[in-house]
Amino acid sequence: MLNLAFDTTAAGCSVALLEDDKVLDSFSQSMDFGQSELLIPQIKELMERNGLSFDDLAQLTVCTGPGSFTGVRASISAARSFGIAKPNMQICGVNAFDSYLVSLAFSPDEIGFYNVVLIETKRDDFYYQIFDENLKPLTKPSAGMREDIISQLRGKKVTMLGDGVERFLMTPTGLSLHVIKSFGCLPIENVGLCGYKQYLNKRIDFPKPVYLRAPDVCVKK
Repeated sequence: MLNLAFDTTAAGCSVALLEDDKVLDSFSQSMDFGQSELLIPQIKELMERNGLSFDDLAQLTVCTGPGSFTGVRASISAARSFGIAKPNMQICGVNAFDSYLVSLAFSPDEIGFYNVVLIETKRDDFYYQIFDENLKPLTKPSAGMREDIISQLRGKKVTMLGDGVERFLMTPTGLSLHVIKSFGCLPIENVGLCGYKQYLNKRIDFPKPVYLRAPDVCVKK
């Protein structure tokens, strides 16, 4: 099964082509702005480089956030548009928490008693979700302040992963840290693998944005 995965929700633009659970080709570029302008040209270039058209794809997988309001909307709007153009193609949405967690799925020794995914907000808070030692969610996806997150993790071995880890650990936490996996951005292959898992489970989630707080808006002066 050919699966095209992409993400513009955070500080980058990423695209990957997978056949089942194998990555055939990918593109990733770190950037704070302009992801939506880069996405479609890079999808086109990747498809042409591999001699494919959209008729060859069985599935399209998109990251639904959380992340920047504009980035989330750009990804999901593109995915839904492709779905309208190609109604026989499955359109799949996966969130960033589950996608980061894929990094632990094949590394049992890195799994802690608590496993927390920390996603950058570029504010004082963090997007986060805590999972148990079986990688089952203990909390809902949330936005929270550092001390509130730390208070939920005390007393047990903690594995941290995500693009928010570096800032979270800039000062001591007092936690018993088991493994630290810091990322510059979400690995796009993880998004594709989450989509493939939904395909195998015969449960495709239509892309819906993950918003954990209101967008930053102001009146232009």
